[in-house]
Amino acid sequence: MVEVIQASRLSLHEIKQKFGLQQIQDSQFFPEWQGLSSDLTAYEQHWLDQAKADFLSLAEYPLHEEIVKIAVLAPVLSIAGLCRAPFVPAAEKQVEIAFEDEDEVIRGRVDLLVLYRNLWVATIETKPKQADVLTALPQALLYMMASPTNSLPLFGLLTNGNHFLFVKLLKQETPSYGLSELFTLLRQENDLYRVVGILKHLRELVLSEDWQGQQVG
Repeated sequence: MVEVIQASRLSLHEIKQKFGLQQIQDSQFFPEWQGLSSDLTAYEQHWLDQAKADFLSLAEYPLHEEIVKIAVLAPVLSIAGLCRAPFVPAAEKQVEIAFEDEDEVIRGRVDLLVLYRNLWVATIETKPKQADVLTALPQALLYMMASPTNSLPLFGLLTNGNHFLFVKLLKQETPSYGLSELFTLLRQENDLYRVVGILKHLRELVLSEDWQGQQVG
C-alpha cells in the first residue's frame, strides 16, 4: 500500500535526504540576485512604500498568510511584471512526487506559481507573519524538484510578509540550491525595492533566448 505524506510535515533534513540535495554557499552559485539596481519609477516606489506601510500597520495583529499575499505579495508581483502575459500566476497548484522504491507519495499544494512556457519561473511560498520564513524552505524545494523543467535554473521566493528570501535550484545529478541574503521590511529603507528589482531581473532572464538556451552544467 502506498503511503501518502503531506509535504508540510517534512523537515528540511528529510527533503535533502530524499532528493540528495546539497546547499551551495558559494556566492558565485547564485549571482542572479546580486549587484542589481532597483531602477524603479517614482510611481512604482510610491506603491511599494504604500505596501510596506500597509503591512507594518497590521504588524501588531496575527496575520493569516492570505493577508500577507494581499497586503504585500500582490503589489510586488504586479510591479515586477509577473501578473500579466506571457506570465501566468497559478494558485494552490497540487504537486505529487512518487518514490516507487519506498511506496511513498509526497503531496502538497504550492501557494503560488508563476508560469511561462511550462517553465516554473518562481515558486512562491508564503507563511503567516509570525512564522520564520525558513519554515517555507522545505516545501519550496520539494515543489521546485517536482517541476518539469530540468535543464534551466529554477527560482523560488519565500516570504512571511516581513522577510523575503530567494532560492535558486539546479536539478542535475546532484541537485543543488543556494539562498540569497534576507530582505526585511524592518529596515529603515524599503527592501521591497530590491525584491522587485530581483524579480524584474529574473523575468528578463526568462524572456531572454540566450538564457533559455543555457544548459545546467
